[in-house]
Amino acid sequence: MFKEKLQPFIDRYNEINTLLSAPDIASDIKKMTDLGKEQSGLSSLVEKAKEYIETFDAIEENKELLGDAELGDLAKEELIELEPRLPELEEEIKVLMIPTDKNDDKNIFLELRAGAGGDESALFVEDVFKMYMRFADQIGWKVELVSSNEGTAGGFKEIIAQIKGEGVYSKLKYEAGTHRVQRVPDTETQGRVHTSAITVAVIPEVDDVEVDIKPNEVKMDVYRSSGCGGQSVNTTDSAVRLTHIPTGIVVAIQDEKSQHKNRDKAMKVLKARVYESVLQKQLDETSSQRKLQVGSGDRSEKIRTYNYPQNRLTDHRVGLTLYSLDDIMTNGNLKLVVDPLIAHAQMEAIQEAGL
Repeated sequence: MFKEKLQPFIDRYNEINTLLSAPDIASDIKKMTDLGKEQSGLSSLVEKAKEYIETFDAIEENKELLGDAELGDLAKEELIELEPRLPELEEEIKVLMIPTDKNDDKNIFLELRAGAGGDESALFVEDVFKMYMRFADQIGWKVELVSSNEGTAGGFKEIIAQIKGEGVYSKLKYEAGTHRVQRVPDTETQGRVHTSAITVAVIPEVDDVEVDIKPNEVKMDVYRSSGCGGQSVNTTDSAVRLTHIPTGIVVAIQDEKSQHKNRDKAMKVLKARVYESVLQKQLDETSSQRKLQVGSGDRSEKIRTYNYPQNRLTDHRVGLTLYSLDDIMTNGNLKLVVDPLIAHAQMEAIQEAGL
């Protein structure tokens, strides 16, 4: 019975309230913080659970009154209002009961890289990056460019940005993978449609507590930056390349004129990539968690096709096809794609949890 599944959450919430008022907990800052986080995570679920139990009990009481000469009509009216609400509350509660992803509230590093398709791929990196920037602007997220490497004919071979705001990772984590574009390049004189691809990585930002990288695990090389940048370029060894020796992960940053600033940026990205590699290993080992990622999250997996001649966007993981590519790319209306992906992930999580 669904009602019986809810009581343990209410009991735990009440237990936390009692613990937080205990003198020995008040002197333990870490324990108090952990309990506070758990309480906060349970509050919405407990609120809905209480409403569900009250609604369920009210329905049962009114059913018993249906045969009463004086109160039967009133009970019937009450049931007309109450009964449709019960399945609604059940669905809302199922979503709240899904185990939370500890990274959902984190800021991210968004990394886009050109793949197959040469110059056209680099141009598409720029187009997709602008799409994400417009989407971020709609929500009110803050975007900071970390690193960029321009293509020979425009666009970017690689671009990395940090996106800060509420629930960034939770909304963009399903963007990781290979994005394929089908369109007629500006340089194509015969009007033929070309196919090219880029890869997108969405990496949660981490702090020093979550990833402990020791100084002797990192090799730093400095070199002169290249590309556009004014007269100061190529005059000092300001560009920085960090190599994490245990994993072989390499990060190179050259956008800042200061070697110190480039090193700080590179270190933040390196920590995030090392953390991501640990997460990916856990996903590889846990098939049920892999399902929750709407695909493996592997950057080599083709997740989406952008077909410009047909104004069509197709997400291959959930069978989503939208004929509003221009709106998504030009206006950043990525909500049309993000919301169905989140809904699909929630549905799979509910099934996986047997709710």
